[in-house]
Amino acid sequence: MQQPTLVAVAHGSRDPRALHTASALLDRVRDLRPRLRVRLGHIELNEPLLDTALADLDPGRAVLVPLLLGRGHHVKHDLPGAAARAPHLRVRVAAPLGPHPLLVEVLRDRLLEAGWVPGTAVVLAAAGSRDPDSAADTRRTAALLSERLGGVPVVAAYACAAAPGVPEALRALAACGHHRTAVASYFTAPGRFATQCAATAPGPAADPLGAHPALARLVLRRYDAALAGRFGRPGALPRPAAAARSGHPDQRELATA
Repeated sequence: MQQPTLVAVAHGSRDPRALHTASALLDRVRDLRPRLRVRLGHIELNEPLLDTALADLDPGRAVLVPLLLGRGHHVKHDLPGAAARAPHLRVRVAAPLGPHPLLVEVLRDRLLEAGWVPGTAVVLAAAGSRDPDSAADTRRTAALLSERLGGVPVVAAYACAAAPGVPEALRALAACGHHRTAVASYFTAPGRFATQCAATAPGPAADPLGAHPALARLVLRRYDAALAGRFGRPGALPRPAAAARSGHPDQRELATA
C-alpha cells in the first residue's frame, strides 16, 4: 500500500523568502525519504492554499504536518477544517513542530551562527497567539533552550497577541543586568514578525529556523507519529496522553533525536 502523502502546511507570508524557505525544507525532507510524496499547502497569502493542495491530490490518505510551532488556532481549527473539506481523502493532522528537542538544537545552531556567546541571556521571540496552549508550548521551548544553553535565562516573548512583547522582555532582562541579550527567532521562515523582532535585539539576532537538517527530520517524526494513529476520524489530532504514559515526550524523544 502506498504511503500517505505528507502535506506540509506553512502559514504563508508576503515575504518571498518564506516560500523559498519552505520549499528548501521540503527538499531536505524528500532527500531523507525519497519515495514519500511530499506536498506544500498554505493557510493564507501564498499559493497553493491548503484547500487547493488537498483538492489536487488523488483519492487516498494524507497526513497534514503543520510547519507551525505550537497548538494555536490554525492547528486546532484550520487544519481539521481543511481535512473535512476534502472528502476524497482520509486525513490525519500531525502535531505542530514544537516543543521538541530537535527545535532546540536548531535554535542553538542559529544563535551560534549569529555570534551568541555562552552565558548571554536570550529572548525567544515567537509570533504569539491568544490560545493558552500555544503560549505554554513556547514557554516549554524556552525552558528546554535554557537547559541546552547551560542554564542562561531564556524568556519567551511575542510579536503580537500575547504578553510580554519582545521589547518588554528585553527591558526586563536589562533591569536584571543582561544588557546584550540575544534574540532567538522562533519562526520557521523569514517574514514581517521575524524581521520586526530581530530589529529590537541589543545583541545577536538569530535567523529563523529555516531549512535546517534537524527541522526536516522533525517533520518526518511528526508525520510518522500521526501515521501510527488510525485513519478512521478525518482531521483528528494525535492524543498527547498516549505519549505522556512513557514520560514527557520532549525528554523521551531527545534520546533518539
